Amino acid sequence: MEALIQAHGLSHLPSSPKTQPSARRLKSRLSFRPTIPICKSSPFESKGLTNSLHGIRNRGKFQPLSSGNGDRLQICKAAAASEAFSGDSGKEIQKSNKFLGVDIVTLKKIIPLGLMFFCILFNYTILRDTKDVLVVTAKGSSAEIIPFLKTWVNLPMAFGFMILYGNLANVLSKEALFYTVIVPFIAFFGIFGFVLYPLSSYIHPTALADKLLAALGPRFLGPIAIFRIWSFCLFYVMAELWGSVVISVLFWGFANQITTVDEAKQFYPLFGLGANVALVFSGRTVKYFSNLRKNLPPGVDGWALSLKGMMGIVVLLGFTICGIYWAVNTFVLTDASLPKPAPRKKKEKRKLGMMESMKFLLSSRYVRDLATLVVAYGISINLVEVTWKSKLKAQYPSPNEYSSFMGDFSTCTGIATFTMMLLSRVILRRYGWGVAAMITPTVLLLTGVGFFALLLFGEPLAPMLGTFGLTPLLAAVYVGALQNIFSKSSKYSLFDPCKEMAYIPLDEETKVKGKAAIDVVCNPLGKSGGALIQQFMILTFGSLANSTPYLGGILLVIVLAWLAAARSLDSQFSVLAKEELLQETAAAPEKQALVAKEVPEDDGNGSIPVEQAHDSKVGNGLGYKPVSGEESTLGETVDEGFGSSFESKRQQS
Repeated sequence: MEALIQAHGLSHLPSSPKTQPSARRLKSRLSFRPTIPICKSSPFESKGLTNSLHGIRNRGKFQPLSSGNGDRLQICKAAAASEAFSGDSGKEIQKSNKFLGVDIVTLKKIIPLGLMFFCILFNYTILRDTKDVLVVTAKGSSAEIIPFLKTWVNLPMAFGFMILYGNLANVLSKEALFYTVIVPFIAFFGIFGFVLYPLSSYIHPTALADKLLAALGPRFLGPIAIFRIWSFCLFYVMAELWGSVVISVLFWGFANQITTVDEAKQFYPLFGLGANVALVFSGRTVKYFSNLRKNLPPGVDGWALSLKGMMGIVVLLGFTICGIYWAVNTFVLTDASLPKPAPRKKKEKRKLGMMESMKFLLSSRYVRDLATLVVAYGISINLVEVTWKSKLKAQYPSPNEYSSFMGDFSTCTGIATFTMMLLSRVILRRYGWGVAAMITPTVLLLTGVGFFALLLFGEPLAPMLGTFGLTPLLAAVYVGALQNIFSKSSKYSLFDPCKEMAYIPLDEETKVKGKAAIDVVCNPLGKSGGALIQQFMILTFGSLANSTPYLGGILLVIVLAWLAAARSLDSQFSVLAKEELLQETAAAPEKQALVAKEVPEDDGNGSIPVEQAHDSKVGNGLGYKPVSGEESTLGETVDEGFGSSFESKRQQS
């Protein structure tokens, strides 16, 4: 009999045994097994497993174990569940396979998503570097085209795409929408590299642009250049949209659809590190193709050949992205064992208008300081970046040389950002929010001052720089590159996390309204503010070079205001964070008191709390630590309750 119970569980007892064990004998046979966990009733109950675990078929049925709060409990014992493993119920009780501590079914989603993200970021780095080379180094153009291009071409195209995407989303399925959006990007970049660029001398209205420039003057070089090199400007806009559409809308939208919250918390940070790895490799790729010109015979357009090679890679990886997306939808998401994300209820989010957002920003000092951080970063990074690219063209006028330098720049940016992401946790933990929030403006201030000082006072410093093999222009290019590298790496690793952390201690209304106001007013103002300032300076002083001293002064004022806002926000954030911590600390004893309730007496029907069944002696599946003296009596409580129920039902039958 004992061997039968151990091998097959209680449900396999014979209907007419030769000897009827007493309740005490049965209790003694069961009590020596200390590993009988008690768990809440789960999917087994719908499969009929509850009856086989809690009663004896054809001999009457006793009541299942229940907790004090009415929850149904069952004995999760492997031997007692042997019948379930052999039947249909066993399909839901399979042991999950793991690799490096992660479920295999989870890796089926995460690995393809990681590959997609790598390919998308790899392409984006190539496109971002190439778009600058095209519009800055083109004949009849310069870096002065960028502010006009961002304001009058890129922004309208972004709004147009937003409207088109919204209409397509209403009529197409998710898969069809993905392909409909990404395939035109892939087709355009392929057509540009192999058709439009080779024909650029025929399709660009160079003669008409020269006449307009002669009539309007050099201060209108930027707007006229957009008309002169329209195909290059179209490439610029499509490359910008790749970053906002394919990365933000397509990839993250797809990732959020198929991942659970726990998976996102575990793996999304790794995607950020992987993005910087892609930045390093794509930078090396740009460098390789840019140097092909060195091995070509005279008369061959080296940049055209380099462009074909890079656009060929973009097209190849674009179709790879489509293939991964198709494979995930066809083979991975159809797996029934795959963890499904919980259905998300759509929250009603209040949308603030422009005037209402402005009123809210002005009414709250905390939100006003936070808005200053966002606007100051957008303006200052644009002021320095465009000026730096104008000097970069002066140092490297050839497209291949310019592109080769940008390849090295992307590689260094990836390495610096990867390192800063690893250090950011240490900085936040050891020095706090205030120091972490002021690192980005401090870096911008120091490198910006050095960059503009070299531009304004380069000639007196020429003899000293010559001892290091540098000219004032080359030194300014290197300092500007360092400024952009460290500013972007600190932005991704410190500024963005600090900005999001600043919303945490706010009350719900301020949090929702403040974020909405910053999204409506500050993000567009920060992105376009720098471009508008540069346009005003160029049209007023005739060129970007003539406006350099004024741009340096504006940058100094903006960064100082940024530091002041960060210091003010730190004082407010620290107070709110301490108040929240004190509230959590005060609430902790109440939570502990709820957990450490007095153990109720057994009711004679096997009714015991779940916590009692999970002490250190029986596995402690819930992390419960028994009180003193409880360990010696717990097994007896389980056995007596179970034995009395069994004996009473045996007598009734």
